[in-house]
Amino acid sequence: MSKRMAVLVLFALCALLALTWTTNYNPVSAAPQQAGGAAAAKPSPAAGYDIHVLAPHLVGGKQMGPYHHYCKVYTPDPKIVCLIYESTEPNAMLSQIEWIWAKKLIRPAVSRETWNKNWHDHTIEIAGGRVQVLDMPPDQAKSVADIVSTTDGLIYHFHWDKDLPNGKMSIAQAVGHKPMTAAEYKKY
Repeated sequence: MSKRMAVLVLFALCALLALTWTTNYNPVSAAPQQAGGAAAAKPSPAAGYDIHVLAPHLVGGKQMGPYHHYCKVYTPDPKIVCLIYESTEPNAMLSQIEWIWAKKLIRPAVSRETWNKNWHDHTIEIAGGRVQVLDMPPDQAKSVADIVSTTDGLIYHFHWDKDLPNGKMSIAQAVGHKPMTAAEYKKY
């Protein structure tokens, strides 16, 4: 990767992390313990899933969605996890989880055959025009998309019988995913 590209990726990642921190910063919960003995609330592990993305997926070979992804950045590699819902209703049920890891972490560790079956390249998915980063200004949304385009994704889809989870799950796929050749897989 050229120095200029590395600097641009680093800048975009820093902007994303700063945005995530400032969005999650709550001066009330960050305040020291009050005189009355009330302790500040400790954030839960669920805090921070606030990068909102909309995209369809292939489930069992059928295009479904679009799904609402609420994503949290865990590490600057990047490592990102998205909780995925079918709607934005307050009691929408979780239907999928996506792990989004940097290609530099995935490609050396996952065989091409396994990758072709389970993973997808976000550069290809984003270029397909079906992914929308919501709830932020266009320049910040582009920065998020630019960072995510350096990653691969793995989506777990949970199956239901009417309104009961049945314990079954499958791997969903990005719309437009195509298996990669050995040469394509090495080029990231």
